[in-house]
Amino acid sequence: MFDLSKVPTPPRAKKVPSSESHHGHTRHDDYGWLRVDNWMDVMADPSVLDPEVKAYLDAENDYTKAVLAPTADLQEALFSEIKGRIKEDDQSPPTKDGPYAYYVRYRTGGQYAIACRKDRDDTSDASEQILFDGDKEAKDFDYFRLAGTSVSDDHRLMAWAVDTKGSEFFTIRVRDLATGQELPDAVERSAGGIAWAPDARSFFYTWQDDNHRPCRVYQHFLGHPQSDDALIYEEMDPGFFTSVGSTADDRFLIITANDHETSETWIADFHQPAFELKCVAPRETGHEYDLERGGEGWFIRTNQDGAVDFQIMRADIGNEEREHWQPWQAHVPGRLIKGMDGYKNFFTIIQAEKALPTIVVHNLSDGTSHSISFDEEAYALGLHGSDEWETTETRFGYESPTTPGQVFDYDMASQARTLIKTQEVPSGHSIDDYVVHRIMAPSHDGVHVPVTVMHHRDTPLDGTAPLYLYGYGSYGMSMPASFSIKRLSLADRGMITATAHVRGGADMGYGWYLDGKMEKKTNTFIDFIAARDALVDRGWVDGTRVGAEGGSAGGMLMGAIANMAPEKFASIIGAVPFVDVLATMLDETLPLTPPEWPEWGNPLADKEAYERLASYSPIDRVEAKAYPAILATGGLTDPRVTYWEPAKWVATLRERRTDNGLTLMHMNMGAGHGGASGRFDSLREDARDWAFMLWVLGIKE
Repeated sequence: MFDLSKVPTPPRAKKVPSSESHHGHTRHDDYGWLRVDNWMDVMADPSVLDPEVKAYLDAENDYTKAVLAPTADLQEALFSEIKGRIKEDDQSPPTKDGPYAYYVRYRTGGQYAIACRKDRDDTSDASEQILFDGDKEAKDFDYFRLAGTSVSDDHRLMAWAVDTKGSEFFTIRVRDLATGQELPDAVERSAGGIAWAPDARSFFYTWQDDNHRPCRVYQHFLGHPQSDDALIYEEMDPGFFTSVGSTADDRFLIITANDHETSETWIADFHQPAFELKCVAPRETGHEYDLERGGEGWFIRTNQDGAVDFQIMRADIGNEEREHWQPWQAHVPGRLIKGMDGYKNFFTIIQAEKALPTIVVHNLSDGTSHSISFDEEAYALGLHGSDEWETTETRFGYESPTTPGQVFDYDMASQARTLIKTQEVPSGHSIDDYVVHRIMAPSHDGVHVPVTVMHHRDTPLDGTAPLYLYGYGSYGMSMPASFSIKRLSLADRGMITATAHVRGGADMGYGWYLDGKMEKKTNTFIDFIAARDALVDRGWVDGTRVGAEGGSAGGMLMGAIANMAPEKFASIIGAVPFVDVLATMLDETLPLTPPEWPEWGNPLADKEAYERLASYSPIDRVEAKAYPAILATGGLTDPRVTYWEPAKWVATLRERRTDNGLTLMHMNMGAGHGGASGRFDSLREDARDWAFMLWVLGIKE
């Protein structure tokens, strides 16, 4: 354990008592002063942060650095190992689109991607054209995040959106690809998405308001100032976020408004002489749906009529409204339809059953279908699709905890599968050195929770190995059984690594998500503890040497288990942790609060929701007792989990815990939700966090 006698006294945040009452309950908050009134200004310009708050955050960073000083060699070793598994001059497989093939590559030592294209059938890269050099563009910024690039339909222009603060306010610029020159156009406060009009004279984008909510869709006309942009759609409900895109055949604009349980889609046909939006199905609470062009019409993924895991309907062009939908694929309970991809003559679906994905290919010409699946005990599939409408070729990715990522081109007509890329691990990797298991952990109510386990083949399953357990469990997000170059460093040190597929995610179907939200949220926390217990009870791991990690809403999970079962975990990493749940859901001025009410409940309007959130909100449940060693991380410009959440959590823990265990925080003073933006800078953050965990668990090298 760390020798705390050689480090400074831990910072103590001052206490400024405040309180507020709702539904007959009074909530006290001694650290609310850490939330500055000008927090939105801070996201745009961190230098305007209140000096007293900055001094406290800096003191926490200094303390964490001092405490972790003995792990410097371990941090460097972890960083070098993980970096050594990255092919520094890597390149994505080219994607064909019209006369070109587009791809991204990296240079040795480079932090950021280089977007390129070449002639469609050039296999030598002799015709390469660099469209966007991320290293060059980022050189003057401490933080640089490219939301994406979008090339016009005629391949002459490229729009790109970048955030240089970490606040997720993106600026869109346009580049002439023939000359490489930037056009004078600049669109501020974009959410990052871009959809070109077919004539390449304008593009559509989503604009964010003062509360950081994407609520308007504008059309920007090239050569005109942003003030001339045409308002196409405005969302008046602060609980709904909007997004914009176009169909694979470039014929339709699609605008979507949604919260966590309801969606609404508007479309406009570029082939019509007048640009006019049409609502496909007016929003109805609890109805989620999305559209995909395929064949001569539309496919609609919908949960209407009790289709919890979704069904697929069909509609003709011009008759997209809900009353015209016709059944196409029936709902199968437990088989979650996750996504769709449409072409002129084919339609593909990615679905999951019992936490394992499958791709199904439908030939729209002859009505036949077939599936693509694999045989490993646990694996992940990703449907990459194609940028072309009239094609027989699609693309998908495959990986597992032991198998590096593979990319396949797949001929949907002949069913020929071609491996076009395998993730290289320059320092070496043998699949046979590692073992994967899928176990089912019994939870409190008899439900069995999937747990994906990976360890080195030489690690004995005799109860002596330490455990790394990861979880998320919110928003219906499934945790794929994917390959991680980082986790190999844990496995190589004799750790058993595992992911708990807890309720709140959709790993076992959409019902799995519904059983871990609102009044059933505590299932998420109990499931995670059950996953830990199952591995201990099997005699595989040492119950006194368990490290847990989760980020964002998974950080809320970390805060909850720390309160519920602190004796079962030796160390906990809460990355940008959503731990001030009740206070955040009571603050409707925050970017995500109204859209989050369907996920957690609205404690402003609902007494039951208030009491439910108060019963598990991590900060509100910190007690005078012993806690695991805890490391919290945050980002000063994070609009999703604001910086004061981890800061208040750490201050509360340090005040109330009765043992002398570690309570640490690192606040990135120049980044947001995702931490450092460079691919190697982010690895240093991972190395720091895992060095903390390993040191606590007794692994010092």
